[in-house]
Amino acid sequence: MQLSMTQAFYKNFLGHAPNWYKQVIVGFLVLNPLLFFFVNPYLAGWVLVLEFIFTLAMALKCYPLQPGGLLLIEALIIGMTSPDHMFHEIKTNISVVLLLVFMVAGIYFMKELLLYLFTKLLLKVRNKRALSLAFIAASAFLSAFLDALTVIAVIIAVGMGFYGIYHKVASGKDFHHDHDHSSDDDVHQPSRNDLDDFRAFLRNLMMHAAVGTALGGVMTMVGEPQNLIIAEKAGWDFSEFFIRMAPVSIPVFFAGLLTAYMVEKLKWFSYGAKLPEVVREILVDYNDHMDKERTKRDNARLIAQALIGIWLIIGLAGHFAEVGLIGLSVIVLATTMSGVIEEHSLGKAFEEALPFTALLCIFFGVVAVIIDQSLFKPVIDWVLTYEGKTQLVMFYLANGALSMVSDNVFVGSVYITEVTTALKEGQITRDQFDMLAVAINTGTNLPSVATPNGQAAFLFLLTSAIAPLLRLSYGTMVYMALPYTIVLTIVGLLMTYFSLYESTDWLYQMHWIEHHSASELSQPAEH
Repeated sequence: MQLSMTQAFYKNFLGHAPNWYKQVIVGFLVLNPLLFFFVNPYLAGWVLVLEFIFTLAMALKCYPLQPGGLLLIEALIIGMTSPDHMFHEIKTNISVVLLLVFMVAGIYFMKELLLYLFTKLLLKVRNKRALSLAFIAASAFLSAFLDALTVIAVIIAVGMGFYGIYHKVASGKDFHHDHDHSSDDDVHQPSRNDLDDFRAFLRNLMMHAAVGTALGGVMTMVGEPQNLIIAEKAGWDFSEFFIRMAPVSIPVFFAGLLTAYMVEKLKWFSYGAKLPEVVREILVDYNDHMDKERTKRDNARLIAQALIGIWLIIGLAGHFAEVGLIGLSVIVLATTMSGVIEEHSLGKAFEEALPFTALLCIFFGVVAVIIDQSLFKPVIDWVLTYEGKTQLVMFYLANGALSMVSDNVFVGSVYITEVTTALKEGQITRDQFDMLAVAINTGTNLPSVATPNGQAAFLFLLTSAIAPLLRLSYGTMVYMALPYTIVLTIVGLLMTYFSLYESTDWLYQMHWIEHHSASELSQPAEH
């Protein structure tokens, strides 16, 4: 049957996405101008945000870049925001863009070392609960000194390595054969059941590691992008930031570890999946094969990558340059010492990160809409009407709720700017400002694990190549994050309410920190 031109256009529209999904997106595109021009621009802005979240939730049906991009293009055309404002938001977050472009590619060239180290860890630690705790603790530690996106890129590379090894063997091929691990056509029973069990096992580890990035990211000024903004506004250096957050972040970290242990032990929320013995045997065979086949040149590459890894940690912890620039140095060093100098070989490293980078730029456009339509202003004004501990709690909860539906970087930036203005205008004292800054930082970092759009690391995992392979959908991530969301939010709230006043008084008495005047806000704290 020959298609008409109209049918051909419709078939091409959003490719292989289901028909119902295409019709929903078309409905969104028709609805938005009507709401904006004839009903209420504020309402239209919130509807656009919810529509964008829908495209994220349906990421396995259609990559969010295309439908989300269409919605944003329409928003720009009808005047919800302007291209200049979108460009300003991208420039403001250029460090995150550079991080994705260069750091993720840099990790690609270190995957040989990462797979070597994590294969040893996986094979030596047979207890699943101990392995889960190791993954979440390692992710938290690394995220405290590196950026959470960098850490999740490492974990994704490791997961892809494990998955690719087993999938290749289960498809009847040897380790050295080329293989498309996106197709299960060559995987038959009983290997198909083992593959499903292995997917569940890797989903567990991916989610533990993702939550670990939040637990570590809240602790230090380099853990999350908004932490840097908050530290700059408050005039805190690395050590003061850590000390200020410790009354909340340390108890939350141990609560996170306890949660990981309990969900694994009780097999709640899809956790508790074991590594199938046949998969372990294949990984053992792969490890033995690689150890036997490894040449002096291979060992030299591993040593070089280890040294580059040390430079990566030192460079990021010392903040010697923007994260993306350090990632660029990793690319140069890793490819130089690995002999990868051909342009087509370099290009493969960027395939994973660039689609997400484009999606993140679309997200910054949605952020511009949120600002121009003042979508969060009523919430901010309402929270500032409270005082004392109630104000701390409301700031924490408001930041958490908005971070779940928006982005923790944007929410943290908006709130700390408003609080800084309130301090300069004399509406709050410096002590109030310090405690509110802690509530803003913890509020944006902890409850935001509830949804993938709350944290860039979670969103990166959702839209990465490994998510469809492991059947890790938006809904699955929300469901598996639920126990962490509940525990981290409640523990963080309790510590914010009960400990901030007491810990601040103690720190002043011990001379760990000094009072700052409003005029010192933009200057680093002196000790």
